[in-house]
Parts: sequence; C-alpha cells; structure tokens
Amino acid sequence: MRAIFLFNHDAGHQVAHLAGIAAATARLHPDIETVVAYATPEIRSRLEELIEPASAQLIRWEELKLPGWRRAVATILDRVLPASRLMRLRANIALFSSANMIISTERTCLRLKKHLPEDSMPYFAKVPHGAGDRSVAYHPDYTRFDRSFVAGPKVVDQLVAHGVSRERLVIVGYPKFEGIDLDAKPSFFDNDNPTFVYNPHFDPNLSSWYDEGPELLRWFASDAGKDFNLIFAPHVMLFKKELHVSPEYKIARKRPDVPEVALEAENVLIDVNSPRLFDMSYTLAADGYIGDVSSQIYEFLARPRAAFFYDSRREKLEEDDEWHLFWDAGPVVQTTADLAALLPDYERIASEYRDKQVELFSYTIDLGDRPASERAADAIADAVKEQAGR
Repeated sequence: MRAIFLFNHDAGHQVAHLAGIAAATARLHPDIETVVAYATPEIRSRLEELIEPASAQLIRWEELKLPGWRRAVATILDRVLPASRLMRLRANIALFSSANMIISTERTCLRLKKHLPEDSMPYFAKVPHGAGDRSVAYHPDYTRFDRSFVAGPKVVDQLVAHGVSRERLVIVGYPKFEGIDLDAKPSFFDNDNPTFVYNPHFDPNLSSWYDEGPELLRWFASDAGKDFNLIFAPHVMLFKKELHVSPEYKIARKRPDVPEVALEAENVLIDVNSPRLFDMSYTLAADGYIGDVSSQIYEFLARPRAAFFYDSRREKLEEDDEWHLFWDAGPVVQTTADLAALLPDYERIASEYRDKQVELFSYTIDLGDRPASERAADAIADAVKEQAGR
C-alpha cells in the first residue's frame, strides 16, 4: 500500500499544511509506504526543516523532475498559467499510477484522473492550505475528491452546503500549528512601539495592495505613523510576478512596487520573499493585523488581537459577503485615511471584537485533543486500506 504526498508548487507557503501529516503517516503506519513527491530542491529543503530526521528516514523521497525542453517551455508559460505544475504531473504518471492515495493541498492533482487507468484509480485527498473564507475556498472540484481533511466545522458546513458528501469530509484540525509556540512574540524592531502586520492577498480584485497598499506604507513611513511599526508581509505569491489575473473575477492588474520611502523607513520592515511570510513569525510578532482576504487572519487569531480589513473589491459577486466571515473580526474600511484614524485606538478595538474573534476561530479550527497530523494520518490509513480492498 502506498500514499503519495504531493508538494507540487513553486513556492513554499503550502508545505507546512501537509509536511507533518506525511511524517505522522510514516511514523504511525509503517504498513503503508509514505512517498513525498516534491517539485523543487527548495521545496525539499523546506520539508526537511519541518520533518524531523527520524521520520524523514522512513519516507521515500521523489523529485518531480521535468526534462530540459519541458522545463524551458514551462518557464515561459508559467507567466500566465501553472504550466510547471501541470507538466510535472504528466511527466511522472508512472509514479502516481502506483499509489493507493494521492494527498495534495491543491486541486491541480485532479488532472491526473484523465491519464490514470480507471480500474486502478487511486483515491484523491485534499488538505486545504489555509482556513479562509473566500468563495474560491469552495470549488466544484471538491466533489471529485474522495476525502478532504479540513480544519474545523466551518469548512464542513460550507462544503456540505455546496453538495460535497459529509462522509468524505474529516475534521483533523490545523497541522501547521504543530511545532509552533502560539504564545511567542518575536521582536523585529529596536523599540517598544505597537507593531502591525500588513498581509494583503494577491487577487487583483480582492487585494488592497493595488489601490491602497502603497499609500498605507507611505503613511507608516511618515511623521503621522512614526509611533507605530509596520511589517509588510504580503501573500508570498503577490511579488512572484508583476501581472496578476483573477479567473474568478476576470480582472488583470499590474502590481505596484513598494514605495522608496517605505524601504528607507526604520519603523517599516519589508519582506516579500522569505519563509517568514508563511511560518507565522510575523503574525505572532504583531499587536494588530491589517489585511483583506488572506486566510492568515485565522493564524493571527490563534491569539486574539486587533484586526482591521480593507474591502477593496472592484467587482462584487453576489455570494461574496456570505463567505467573508473574517470581516466580523474587526473594522472594515475602504481607504487608508479611514484605517489610519482607527489605529491609535487598536487596544479598545481588540477588546471590543475579542468574543467574536474567539467564536470565529473555534468554528474555523478544531484544536482537538490529539495533534492534527496524527488525526489526519489515521484517516489516511483508513482510506488507503479501503482503496486497496476494492
């Protein structure tokens, strides 16, 4: 019996959601061969940071290599679509056809169903890379997964409401929290001023970066904002390319650069490319959160604090508001001027929204009595044995 854990992405922000589950499966279920299939050496390095050596030795490691010509073509096409991801799947069909179960943090793995024999089709499982409330958190493809291992009852309710069978959904908690001290408060400044983290998404319709973000950084860098610190920690994909396209809203926009004045300000930390963007260093360090639609708000709310949100939508879908539950965790503004007026009152705002934040967090993430990775590993073992017995 074989379970393949698929890390088929070009950035490392999804790794922590699945790495611990792979390690726990290898450790707790030696009768199942645990295979980690990874896209790049950088992804493997991130995996090895998260998986302890004893568990790593129990894992079979497979790099999803692309032949030279395919790699060259994919590099060009990656500017407009996830070509490398799709081509890596096709180039490694033999590996995937040997699996009883393929576990991934994204939907592109389902493309394999077109190329694998029906009579030996593995189970496909999804572990969401986050716990957010955007409408893209649901996609019709969820009905094509044999299992989804989700963080808490919120996602179960959402998916069942959209037609996913309850029997295919397993609540396991949030594996990314394992190994992280949620009470830690790292310091990134040489002062005791309040620190805010600004965490805009990359979607060109929903992200605040395109219209308000540079102005927010200028405000913190100005005399008006000098009594506060700011960590600019966008979604790691925002600065991967200059042009972003939203298939959901059919909008494309060019990403603005970081203002020079913010790069020079002592009270502004700019990070657009390091692992700290997704290892919770910045969300733990902050006294307050500023964002729009990123699921990292729930990682921040593991310890309730002041939260502020931009509503920067140009196009609004009718169902948007029913998804944006996190906007109940703090004030929602349209402009940087409106936000700047609220920031000095962040402590009162934190107190005002605390109860709602606790309620949202517990609905979203079930911390449970056992580590999330072990709960998921047991559920994967059950499903692998079911598939093998068909």
